[in-house]
Amino acid sequence: MMVGAVVNFIVMVPLLIMAIVLSRGKGAFLIAGYNTMPKNEKAQYDETAICKFMGKVMFGISFSIFLMGLSELLDQQTLLIIGLILLFGLIIFTLIYSNTKDRFKKHLS
Repeated sequence: MMVGAVVNFIVMVPLLIMAIVLSRGKGAFLIAGYNTMPKNEKAQYDETAICKFMGKVMFGISFSIFLMGLSELLDQQTLLIIGLILLFGLIIFTLIYSNTKDRFKKHLS
């Protein structure tokens, strides 16, 4: 019981660190897909906006993992279910939001 909570909290710490770095508009190398683009393609995107968005997503993922760890500590199955729903909902939202309407492309005026 306690081991699962410790593992969740250990996983949560690096995710929180990445969330803080990304929310400051830095750390684009942490974003899969973006970091593998050629430089000319990267130039079309607002790197700071992508980083800040992904930082918010990482905070949400960290919180969902925190809920899962807390569910182990308090032996509350409800917190685990809420954490899982939040995690999967956040992932689905992120995939849809980031891949529609060219949200992060630079708009040249």
